Amino acid sequence: MELALYQPDIAQNAGTLMRLGACLSIPVHIIEPCGFPFGTKDMRRAVMDYADIADVRRHLSWNHFLADSENKRVVLLTTKTTDRFTDFTFSKTDILLLGRESSGVPEEVHEQVDARVTIPMHKSARSINVAVSAAMVLSEGLRQTNSFPS
Repeated sequence: MELALYQPDIAQNAGTLMRLGACLSIPVHIIEPCGFPFGTKDMRRAVMDYADIADVRRHLSWNHFLADSENKRVVLLTTKTTDRFTDFTFSKTDILLLGRESSGVPEEVHEQVDARVTIPMHKSARSINVAVSAAMVLSEGLRQTNSFPS
């Protein structure tokens, strides 16, 4: 499994997800442009000393990411579906795609992904923090595929 961040807005979330990836041996793709200078103090603080073991792959655009991710299924975490992540069958080669904190992903990205899943939540809630969402869904994917690090 892998994580991909679509044009992240918040350096701390990107850093937290890079740390999560490092701890779970999961590559993290950053699809640019970011809403902050890559490597900012806030991001470095969130990654802490895990930057050396983090597998971070930067892509200049969505199209570059797609070209680099051929033959892998891209699964979008979104509030714009009724398909629950707990009902989805994950594969070891899936890439979990997370949208921008401010606006998610554009409609063209929605149309190009292979699957969409959501986290069931209270009907008056708008969304869950992107790093928390990634941890929840990634954990289920790793559990299903028996892919947690030894």
